[in-house]
Amino acid sequence: MTVLLGMAMIPCMLIDWADHRPETYVFEVSSFGTILIGTCIWVLSRGEVERSGQREAFLLTVLVWVYLPVIASIPFLASGMSFTDSVFECISGLTTTGATVLTGLDDMPRGLLLWRAILQWIGGIGIIVTAIAILPQLRVGGMQLFELESSDMSGKFLPRITDIAAYLGLTYLIISMLCALLYYLTGMNWFDAITHSMTTMSAGGYSTHDASFGYFNDTNAPYVATVFMFIAGLPFSLLAMLLLQGRIRPMLTDPQPRVYLGLALFFSTAIVVYHEAVVEPPIFDHVFHGFKEALFNIISIMTGTGYASAPYDTWGPPVMTIFLVATFVGGCAGSAACGLKMFRLEIAAKTIVAYSRRMTQPHRRTPIRYAGKAVNEETLQSVMVFVFLYLVTFLGAAALLGLAGLDALTAISASATSVSNVGPGLGPLIGPSSTFQELSDFAKWVCAIAMLLGRLEFVAVFVVMTRRFWRG
Repeated sequence: MTVLLGMAMIPCMLIDWADHRPETYVFEVSSFGTILIGTCIWVLSRGEVERSGQREAFLLTVLVWVYLPVIASIPFLASGMSFTDSVFECISGLTTTGATVLTGLDDMPRGLLLWRAILQWIGGIGIIVTAIAILPQLRVGGMQLFELESSDMSGKFLPRITDIAAYLGLTYLIISMLCALLYYLTGMNWFDAITHSMTTMSAGGYSTHDASFGYFNDTNAPYVATVFMFIAGLPFSLLAMLLLQGRIRPMLTDPQPRVYLGLALFFSTAIVVYHEAVVEPPIFDHVFHGFKEALFNIISIMTGTGYASAPYDTWGPPVMTIFLVATFVGGCAGSAACGLKMFRLEIAAKTIVAYSRRMTQPHRRTPIRYAGKAVNEETLQSVMVFVFLYLVTFLGAAALLGLAGLDALTAISASATSVSNVGPGLGPLIGPSSTFQELSDFAKWVCAIAMLLGRLEFVAVFVVMTRRFWRG
């Protein structure tokens, strides 16, 4: 993986060569150094036992997401950024959070801009494979509901991951290429089309312009982005069935896409109705314009893409509340999206209703069903533990950011956007028109750790941190 990361730096080096940039040494040194490190690791580990089980899977899952951002930060360090800012940018990139500490993107070397997009694209497929092939087998956060048939954790773990990654990677590549082509046809140049397709399909949100997607508001690109951001939030196993096998029924029968689409339309409609009925004069020119802007930004936040086409933090307190709620909601399980996920929201809601009924009728049996099947107690417990850890991590990060001197709105939104891997927060400091550059190093590390915890579904990290895990 380290060698592959070093090879992924080569296109960045080539584009800087083509632009005759003086910074070409950044990727020359970084690529050579990364490939050398990866080769040394491979040579030193030759002859090791290849068998891996559940404990090794937990450890490998966590270490990969901690180790790779450090290696990926080498080009940023070589370009003169501090260690904190470099690692923050790479953690944000690989976890597809999209929070950035960089400004002046319009004048930045295209090599670095491409590297940011590549990080998010790599992170996107890594997240999808983790969610579909690893977390269900580790029984993390209720993901066992999506466990693939004939799974085997004894000796076949890594080969199975390779097979699944190839299958999903082909789907991911095809949709990304289609997205890039449509972006180009709407008027983007090839560089913007390719980089934005990478950050759209990964639900990452890094842009090549300081104005984010607002730079393309005069084109039809926002329509393309809305569609493909929505696709990025769908279960990729079902997308693979649809695209590679022509099977549409699994997508239509799965409850997640319906709930996902329904919430996106509900949030967008609520924003438009509020502005048409309450705000004088309305911010939007007409209802269609308002719905387009609201839908784009709501899907961007729900999926964790984090593109911004307008400063929605100025649309009024009720709208900010809707966006804060959308930050937690997320997309579907097995997608590049972030947040609590649709299936957990549905199961948690049904669990609350079931236990409320049992309070008044103790002898009543109220089975909780998902997708027509009864959910066992172990899965219910996993979901509720996940929700608990999610809220505790969010509150803990918000408290630490408050101690770092941030105001309440900034601390809460920064914590929410980091834990949910969304990107932009609320308020003038980290809002959709700002960056995380002004935060202290302490605050940046708090946000970076929250990003990793959120992307690794919390439980995997906490399991590795227990004493019993290391005792075997």
